[in-house]
Amino acid sequence: MSAADMKAADPPVPVPRKPGPPESGTPAGPSGPPDSAPATGTRKRRAGPLLPYLLIAPTIVALAAVFVWPLIKTVIMSFQDVGRRELWTGEAAPWVGFDQFTGIFGDGEFWDVVWRTVLFMTVCVVATMGLGLFLSLAMQRMAKGVRLALTGALVAAWAMPLLVATSIFRWFADSDYGVLNMVLTKYLGLDFRGHNWWLDPKQGFLIIGAVVVWGAIPFVVITLYAALTQVPRELEEAASLDGAGAAGVFRFVTWPVIKPVFQMIATLSVIWDFNVFGQVFLIRGNKPEPEYNLLGTYYYEKAFESNSFSQGAAISLISVLLLSGVAVYYLRQLLKIGEVE
Repeated sequence: MSAADMKAADPPVPVPRKPGPPESGTPAGPSGPPDSAPATGTRKRRAGPLLPYLLIAPTIVALAAVFVWPLIKTVIMSFQDVGRRELWTGEAAPWVGFDQFTGIFGDGEFWDVVWRTVLFMTVCVVATMGLGLFLSLAMQRMAKGVRLALTGALVAAWAMPLLVATSIFRWFADSDYGVLNMVLTKYLGLDFRGHNWWLDPKQGFLIIGAVVVWGAIPFVVITLYAALTQVPRELEEAASLDGAGAAGVFRFVTWPVIKPVFQMIATLSVIWDFNVFGQVFLIRGNKPEPEYNLLGTYYYEKAFESNSFSQGAAISLISVLLLSGVAVYYLRQLLKIGEVE
């Protein structure tokens, strides 16, 4: 065989091609034709923005059923005159417009209850935040075992049912067998034998305020201690080396770090203490005297004891409006903390 014949018999050598876009009409790969990829991506892009709303939809429905709908019914009832007949039979109640609010704002007892509630709330919030900050700072200087024991005690106090807590404090302040009278008489030399703490509302509110503060302290202490753990220790040590005392270190280093958390907890305490109900209701035997009424017990008494359901709804709506500014401030604090993070 000649050289020319051998050269003609050899198979052709493939020439490499430069990579480029696939020709039209050819499959882009093993997944299929190229026109299917954009459709899949479009479906994903459309489902992406809707997915978070679909996930939280059950929560929104539950909140609407528990909070929004009762609030709407409260607004409607406050402009009606709902009595027992309308409440039990479901008949349409007559509309009275702003008569409920006019009667409430013209009642001197209502304003006495409002100022008493504001004063009680202020004292409880100041005492709660002051004691909570003190204990959280003290926890930083405790040994690990003592700190764990204190944390366990705080959690146990926080988990105690309100009925049990009020019963304990009622026993503490009992006129005949109370621990408080015994301690003041036996160890401090004061004559408190048979002293009734509930005859004077000022003394009675001291006991009720102690129940409120005692129940709120665990949350405040644990939350503030968690915020204190985020304070950089090197900054505190640097401030101490520069000559700053304990007060200066706290003012210029510690406080700016924990201030957002402190404000958030204080705002929550204002909302909680403004709506105190169970402590007063239970510690006064389910029927508080008029001088022990706060807004929470006042509109309960109007609605369910005086059968003025619309008046009770109007008073509760006024309470919501009074706290709306505090709620807006609380939401702003949450947004600020989220922006910082």
